[in-house]
Amino acid sequence: MKTLTVRLGGMTEIRSRIAAASRKVLAGQHVDVQPCLNFGSYEDMHRVLAPSRLAIVKALAGQGGLSIREVARRVGRDVQAVHRDVTTLINAGVIDRTESGVEFPYENIHFDFDVSAAA
Repeated sequence: MKTLTVRLGGMTEIRSRIAAASRKVLAGQHVDVQPCLNFGSYEDMHRVLAPSRLAIVKALAGQGGLSIREVARRVGRDVQAVHRDVTTLINAGVIDRTESGVEFPYENIHFDFDVSAAA
């Protein structure tokens, strides 16, 4: 099953994960590479993956390429609004534009982060 993992964290965390993977490779160990999308903050993530955009992602999951008009029909929204949201999702690397339309090349999304109370 192909899963896209969404994480919160800055460049320090990303560098740490890359360094750990590099050490494994240099030691001759296998590194399991999984698709990951990183956001610097919850607010950044929510700007891209707002509920209306997640509905688009869900409509695309496992469907192959679909036209924007078909995506709009499936989510019950205006084509122009869906086009704007699709453009945002493409620019963020969440979905892809293909010859057959737009697609989410994964079967699901896993959100890997904790939300803590404010200090």
